Amino acid sequence: MRRAKYLILEAILLEAILTGERVERRLVAVLAADVAGYSRLMGADEEGTLARLKAARRIVVDPTIAAHRGRIVKTTGDGMLVEFASAVDAARSAVEVQRGMAAQNADVSPAMRIDFRIGIHIGDIIIDDNDIFGDGVNIAARLEGIADPGGICISDDARRQIRGKIDVAYDDMGLQALKNIAEPMHAWRLLVDANSSAASKPAQAPEIARPLALPDKPSIAVLPFQNMSPDLDQEFFADGIAEDVITALSRYSSLFVIARNSSFSFKGRAVDVKQVGRELGVRYVLEGGLRKSGNRVRVTAQLVEAETGNHVWAERYDRDIADIFSVQDDIAQSTTIAIAPVIAGAEQQRAMRKPPASLDAWGAYQRGMWHLGKASTEDDALAGEFFQRAIDLDPMFAPGYIGLSTVLSRSKGTQVEEEELARRAVALDRGNADAHSRLGLALNARGDHGGARAQAERALALCPNLAPAHGALGVILAYSGCPKEGLVALETCIRLDPRDPSLVNRLNQVALAHYFCRDYTATVEAAERAIRTFPDFPSPYRWLAAALGQLGRTAEADDALQKAIAISSASFEFQVRQRPPWFRPEDHALMLDGLRKAGWED
Repeated sequence: MRRAKYLILEAILLEAILTGERVERRLVAVLAADVAGYSRLMGADEEGTLARLKAARRIVVDPTIAAHRGRIVKTTGDGMLVEFASAVDAARSAVEVQRGMAAQNADVSPAMRIDFRIGIHIGDIIIDDNDIFGDGVNIAARLEGIADPGGICISDDARRQIRGKIDVAYDDMGLQALKNIAEPMHAWRLLVDANSSAASKPAQAPEIARPLALPDKPSIAVLPFQNMSPDLDQEFFADGIAEDVITALSRYSSLFVIARNSSFSFKGRAVDVKQVGRELGVRYVLEGGLRKSGNRVRVTAQLVEAETGNHVWAERYDRDIADIFSVQDDIAQSTTIAIAPVIAGAEQQRAMRKPPASLDAWGAYQRGMWHLGKASTEDDALAGEFFQRAIDLDPMFAPGYIGLSTVLSRSKGTQVEEEELARRAVALDRGNADAHSRLGLALNARGDHGGARAQAERALALCPNLAPAHGALGVILAYSGCPKEGLVALETCIRLDPRDPSLVNRLNQVALAHYFCRDYTATVEAAERAIRTFPDFPSPYRWLAAALGQLGRTAEADDALQKAIAISSASFEFQVRQRPPWFRPEDHALMLDGLRKAGWED
């Protein structure tokens, strides 16, 4: 693309020379902007991203540019090039756009926000048919590339023009080597949230960094991975892994993830994790390293509790490096998938060590989650008490409603309240994937398969690696006549979280999905695996008996049936005869047919 622009510029100049026409030049301020993480946003939610981008243009960007007499030269899918008569107009417009977008994003999940990066330079340009070319354009575009999401980066030439005329402060970025720009450029960061008293002073670091208070949610900083190879090119690979992990973790609404710029401020420094924890206000630190040898690369990663320095998790990845970007994606995804449930488990253990009277809303929620994972009637009751306490402590705390809705899903006659609680969670935090997943299951419980599927798919759009959302989608698809698709989602769920305390439920759902596919041999295998995992759970015996009955293995089928009846006690007849709303009539009839062949008499 950059080469093409230079060829266009050469063609314009050559045509002017040959025809004797005068090339029009002028000195202007050029503003280049694009959306940070646009490809990721489009991959997660194409229609939603386009709608939010159009709204941002209509409400904030275009009116602000017009108010400061800017001319939008051209737009791309996620960016634009704008010409201003002065650097002051360009900078004022940029500051107002970023402040307006901050307000626009206030209620949007961090993972789904439209954040612009803006670069500004003042320089000589060439005008041709309303388009603009030249170094002034190229430098502005490169400055935009090194700006922070939601930030503004300007050249030293632009800063000299606006200094003292705009109510902002500046952060000196020093000389920057910009791609395809011959000489290093002195760049500055505009601090759009700074007050006027700071505008005349350079930004200064405090002499002693004050420890930051820990947020309510588990907090994590991902440090830049160390390149331990002599090959300096691997530095970009190491940074890319850390950046991808930060992006992936940021999609978990249950985590507070420190932004890249703060985490990467420790790059090249010898620091211990306790210092990182104090300076960034985080409970966990992820660090790692990379070593390349020939066509192989080894990446190590460790999750450390900042306060104690104790290792919570560690892993090593050995990969062929034929496709470096594929390897980078694979390692980043594997790391994210591994540490998210580890942090959740560690948080539950922290909550269990605290006296119940001292728990805040987050602690009460974690205590409830610990009891919920025990899958007993007594623990469900205790979980409900802790979730209710979390809500009482903070009525705006969405996870409390999610947990209480889950408890009610295990009781009879509470479907209406289960759904109401899930809807309340979604209303409180529309960016919470767990809330959408829980609502999907609540809708499925009353037979609204279409609405249920939409909620589960929304959860996965928000957080593609959220195991419970894959599980929810899987069981919804299985019960709604799409068992083959459901199996894919359920197997993905198990792959993402193989140590899930509710694994027996997932395996039971795999068994029923195979049964609905009429693959009775696979049903037997899945049901037996579920029984090995948790021998006292009755549902897998039911599917095992039905599948063995369909296969004509009557003696084994009768044995499984008797075990199902013995474990379920008096509830077996009710569970089998009563068709719940989420069960399609034809699927329920197929189950009864298998049980009759197993020896059940209705």
